[in-house]
Parts: sequence; structure tokens; C-alpha cells
Amino acid sequence: MDVLSPQQRHFNMSRIRSKDTKPELVLRRALHARGLRFRLHKEGLPGRPDLVFRKFRAVLFVNGCFWHGHANCKRFSPPVSSALYWAAKIERNQLRDGAARLELGELGWRILTVWECALIGTQRQPLESVIDACVDFLSGNADGCELRGVPPP
Repeated sequence: MDVLSPQQRHFNMSRIRSKDTKPELVLRRALHARGLRFRLHKEGLPGRPDLVFRKFRAVLFVNGCFWHGHANCKRFSPPVSSALYWAAKIERNQLRDGAARLELGELGWRILTVWECALIGTQRQPLESVIDACVDFLSGNADGCELRGVPPP
């Protein structure tokens, strides 16, 4: 049972953002400080990537661990209440992400996913190492996949 009233839950959920999240802002500031320029949430591209680097024909997605169902992550645990609803929602998000990645790949875009746990929280990587990995990816020295947080010891 939910400990919040429907009005309180609605208020809380309405404050969750899809753009300009803390992990996204952290990454954007650091990349900009390194001299990299990008477009935000480019319409017309599948999945509306968070950061688009046209010069490098590359995109970066900054995924929240909960909303995108980050497997084996400390920041993702399926909710107990309304479990069926949340499982279906997260699965739809993952299917949508996969379709967008497939379409972007077919259009010739290179893709890197940076998970929230790599940027904030107790599992985060040093910011410089995340930015170095992004720069390596953009320069073509590394394949695109994903950057995730450091597993606990």
C-alpha cells in the first residue's frame, strides 16, 4: 500500500523530469568545459538523444537507472507496490530504447549510453574518467556501449 495520498503521489511524480536531470547536467557541464559542443534533445532523431554531436556523428543518452531498468545496479530495484504496472512500464521503456538505438545505428549514428550510476551516487566513477571515456568514444578511439557505475567491493 502506498504511504502517500493520490494527490501527494501525483505531485511527486509530476516533479520527475525527462530533460535537464542532475546526471545530464553534470555530464553536459563537464563536456562543455572540455570544449565539446553539442545539441540537446534533437527532434527528428529516433529517441531524441540527450546530447547530439553532429561533427562526430555520435549521440549520448544519459539514462536513469530506475526508469530504464538498469540490470545489476544498486540504484534499480523494482517497486513492490503496483509491481505489474511498473514492470510493464520499464519494459516498454527498454523496448523503446532498443528501437531507437537500432534506428540510430541504421542511420549511421554511433551511440554511447551513460548510466546515472556512473555520474552520481555511491557507485559513481570519477568524473574525469567518465569524461575521458566520452572523449575517447567521440574521437573514435573507443566503441560505443555504455558507461556504468563501479560495482561495490
